[in-house]
Amino acid sequence: MTGGAGAVHAEGEGGGGGGVRTALSGLTTRGRSFLAAGVAAAICAYVLGQSDLLRVGLLLAALPLVCAAVLYRTRYRVAGSRRLSPGRVPAGSEARVHLRMDNVSRLPTGLLMLQDRVPYVLGPRPRFVLDRMEAGGRREVSYRVRSDLRGRYPLGPLQLRLSDPFGMCELTRSFSTYDTLTVIPRVEPLPPVRLGGEAKGYGDGRQRSLALAGEDDAIPRGYRYGDDLRRVHWRSTARYGELMVRREEQPQRARCTVLLDTRAVAYEGAGPASAFEWAVSGAASVLVHMLERGFSVRLLTDTGASVPGGGSDGFAGMNQESADAAGLMMDTLAVVDHSDETGLSRAYDVLRGGGEGLLVAFLGDLDEEQAAVLARMRQRSGGALAFLLDSGAWLREPTDVTGPSDDRGGQWLRMLREAGWTAVAVPRGASLEELWRQADRERSGLAAASGGEGP
Repeated sequence: MTGGAGAVHAEGEGGGGGGVRTALSGLTTRGRSFLAAGVAAAICAYVLGQSDLLRVGLLLAALPLVCAAVLYRTRYRVAGSRRLSPGRVPAGSEARVHLRMDNVSRLPTGLLMLQDRVPYVLGPRPRFVLDRMEAGGRREVSYRVRSDLRGRYPLGPLQLRLSDPFGMCELTRSFSTYDTLTVIPRVEPLPPVRLGGEAKGYGDGRQRSLALAGEDDAIPRGYRYGDDLRRVHWRSTARYGELMVRREEQPQRARCTVLLDTRAVAYEGAGPASAFEWAVSGAASVLVHMLERGFSVRLLTDTGASVPGGGSDGFAGMNQESADAAGLMMDTLAVVDHSDETGLSRAYDVLRGGGEGLLVAFLGDLDEEQAAVLARMRQRSGGALAFLLDSGAWLREPTDVTGPSDDRGGQWLRMLREAGWTAVAVPRGASLEELWRQADRERSGLAAASGGEGP
């Protein structure tokens, strides 16, 4: 079980319903051959009148039947558990699966063959041969799984194949539980840069919001039970005729919204090297980077879905809440797929209330209408950074000069930049780290050209 959960007990025993048919269905090729040879010898002995041959035939036929009956009636009480290390792994990385089998009966077991069911994208099905386990004995084995495709993959259930010493019969006993391996997008480390909209949080130029703890504010309020008497504002108390205390304040965390365009009409191609997978990996990298820098972060898609969805503002909180929100966002990105949306209007509806802070968007192919929607989004954020992917260019080989050569991508870049976005084109196979630095340089150049100071 994932994370060392309790073992699931199962009995590989031969007393269940199914009877003779179940026992005979477990005969191996060797067992069926012995049975067929015995029957043939018995028939020949009857026709030829050879009693010695009849005894040989009966022995050949009886051996696999006796083995099947004994194996079917054998009762094994075996407990199995599975542990994933880790349970959440980036695409292209390996995870190790630890299997543990415990003999919880007072009788030893025979030779056991153990196999685990895994999806084909994780590799071949693992099989192990376990030696005889003494009463109360334990066996531990492990195997590795790896996937280049993100997603959630079931592991299990475990299966035990019981075999007799002569190899005449094999029966399969299955456990009932399975675990799930979550393959999240690759996360690329990003350098710390200063982007527009960032300075409204921690650091220089911080905003402050009214709260119950922090530094002094000149505006007083009425006394409440439990307030510190050292914060009594005597001048206001004398003026209003009631006990007044100074308000308190605390810095407000900077916010960042990562917008992921998942529209099916905006992307072409599929697979780990496609433009859509680059966008998903880029969104994951920015989310992790911003959380590490102390931002309150949320993930937004073109469908209007926001993660995390809890809280009054929909952003991740602090400390353990941030860690939980990061895991939730990574799990969401692990299974995110193309949407049926044709536009970005639903995402704009979420942002129209005004989003102070930074907006980072990963966008597929655009049209004039969606570029206009993005221009309105820019007005609702403190700073905006867009990574624009031309999915058609991603389908062409770098040496392919016969593909379409229109300048649609450049047109949308110019429109976004005129609307105030820091827009960067994403060529095929580009490094997000380099594009991240490029975006900072372009923002700094625009700020210098406009005569303003960077944050």
